[in-house]
Formats: sequence, structure tokens, C-alpha cells
Amino acid sequence: MKSIDSYWDGINPVSIALLPLSWLFCLLAWLLRSAYRFGLFKTIRVSVPVIVIGNISVGGVGKTPLVIWLSNYLKDQGLRPGIISRGYGGESEQWPRQVSRDSDPALVGDEPVLIARRTGCPVWVGPDRVEAARALVEAGGCDIILSDDGMQHYALGRDLEIAVIDGSRRLGNGFCLPAGPLRERAWRLDRVDLVVVNGEGRENEVAMGLRPTAVVNVNDSGRRIELANYRGASVHGIAGIGNPARFFDSLHNQGVKVVEHGFPDHHRFAPGDIQFSDDLPVLMTEKDAVKCIGFADERHWYVEVDADPDEVFVKRLDHLLRGLKDG
Repeated sequence: MKSIDSYWDGINPVSIALLPLSWLFCLLAWLLRSAYRFGLFKTIRVSVPVIVIGNISVGGVGKTPLVIWLSNYLKDQGLRPGIISRGYGGESEQWPRQVSRDSDPALVGDEPVLIARRTGCPVWVGPDRVEAARALVEAGGCDIILSDDGMQHYALGRDLEIAVIDGSRRLGNGFCLPAGPLRERAWRLDRVDLVVVNGEGRENEVAMGLRPTAVVNVNDSGRRIELANYRGASVHGIAGIGNPARFFDSLHNQGVKVVEHGFPDHHRFAPGDIQFSDDLPVLMTEKDAVKCIGFADERHWYVEVDADPDEVFVKRLDHLLRGLKDG
């Protein structure tokens, strides 16, 4: 049986049948936003500026690499960024909580652990982003906050909004859930400060690419090789992300022959998911790798990628940051 998201690329009998639920979802999303806009619900601001990096569709679009790039860029500007996230998939009984590079992804989520490992910035997670932001500020060492996702979490006041779009899938069929992939209607993009496309941008959009930097051993981060070493070779490819095809395509584009193993986003891996009867190397995403430490072996590697925004993005970002400082 096909999953519901397999019908989101176009208009078809399934998406049409789900339109009444989609209209209801859109109405509820609009009412929620309006309630905060007109003061029926309270929006809370913390004592430092907040930049939200999010999207209006479900599934992976490349937010996490952009959050990592932004945190490093802000540090280069002399700022001390901290990062908050929902901690999706985490089963901690205590929220909010701080995340370190050695935190258990089962408790705090996979993406926050990846961000903590790659940035060295303070990271706090919790379903209530206001509480996570307050805890981050109270812990000290932070003068600006990046919120990984949370565009629809209107309780947290924000100074800038950056929306990220997948350049290949865009907004799918343009319908809200469950008939399509949207959390809010497309007009919401007209209200953000920057629309970043993971791929080729259009008018009023800025572009970003994802650049592989190295292939790193899952259990020994000191072992790094070039992805080009796998050109012409056969590997097992593992991706438990919102759009596994993007990862597999990136390997194919580098001349790697991939036996594809796709899993749902935030999949909780078990040893049997990554062990195979042959001796082929196994390449996975970095987000998946943080959940496989401990039961991976010498054959298991992850592909480290960096966001690569274009010059227009950097210029617009600098302009917006100057506005924050002046304000």
C-alpha cells in the first residue's frame, strides 16, 4: 500500500478525496495564526533576538545544514548563538533539556545531537519552544537564538523568519495536510524575511546547495576520506530522512553505485537495519549516523555535508542582521 505522501506531488483521486480535511486544516492553521496576530493568544519574547529557520511543508528540506551554517556564520560575526529545537522523536520525561554531542538521540532527538556535534553551540530542546528559549538564555553564553523549525509555533516571538523549500519537490500539489504536504498555505511565504531554496531559486528566492565535504567513519570521526574514492564502486545507501531520494541522488551524481535502503524520517535504527550479508561499504546520512553509534562497524560511514548559500543570500542576511543590531 502506498503511503499518503506518495500522492502529494500532484492532483489525483486520493488528494481530491482528502480536500475537505485539507480545507479544515487550512482554516485551523489560519485561525491559530490570527489568534496570535490579534492578541487572543500571547506571544512571548525572550531577552535576545530570535531567528526561526523553518518551512511550511512536511518532510526534509535541508533546514539542519542551514542552521549549522548560520550558527558558524554568526560566530564569525562576533555573536554567540544558541539553538533551540523541538527534539522530535525524543522520549525524555523532562523538558526542556540541554543537548550535548554525547546525548542519547532516543531522549532528545537526532537532529539536535547532530547540531550539537557540528556547531559546539549550546543547544536546548523541548516541545514548548518558549520554555526551551528561556532555559537557553538563563543558562548564559548566548546573545542570539536560532530556532530549528518552529515557524508555526507562534507563542515564541521572533525577529527574523527564514523559510526553506526543497528545490525539486517545491510545495507539491499546493494542498494543505492531509491532501498535500503544506502546514500553511503558500501565501505564508510572502510574510517571511527570506525564502531559501535547497536547489535552484526563482524570483524573490535565494539559493542554497548541499556540498559533500567528506565521508566519515561512524565510530571514528578521525577517519575521513573523500567521497570521490567511491566513484564507480557499489555501496549500500541508508537514509532515514524526509526525502531519502535526495541523498541517494547525491551519491549517484558522484558516480557511486547505490543499493538504496530508504526509511521513514527520524527512524530509530536497530542493528539489523544496517547489517548486510555482503562486504559492501555502507554510506548513510549524518543524521542517521548519530543513532547508529555503538552498533555500527568498520564498514559504516556517513556523508558529511555543508550548506552552501549563494552570495545573494549572504548579502540579504547581512542586511537583516544589521537591522537587528540597529533595532
